[in-house]
Amino acid sequence: MSNTGHIIIKPLVTEKMTNLSEKLNKFGFIVRRDANKIEIKKAVEEMYNINVLDVNTMRYAGKKKSRLTKAGYLRGKTHAYKKAIITLDKGETIDFFSNI
Repeated sequence: MSNTGHIIIKPLVTEKMTNLSEKLNKFGFIVRRDANKIEIKKAVEEMYNINVLDVNTMRYAGKKKSRLTKAGYLRGKTHAYKKAIITLDKGETIDFFSNI
């Protein structure tokens, strides 16, 4: 596979993921669709210098969307992606907002 920097696409910063990270020490990432759990674990550990206990992954298929506008009937599709939920050791955390 490619180097670890290309496995993680972006962190998930939503209200639901913020609650999970505060209560259960779990963090979410959008990852490459062909990455497996071992590669995701290595990439997160190298990127943030932390110890990952568990990795759960979910694959989302793109959904077809359509809407009626003045220009006519528009059809499209949302992106398909893979989401990884990372569980960390007690006492460890990831601060996504440290470099803002």
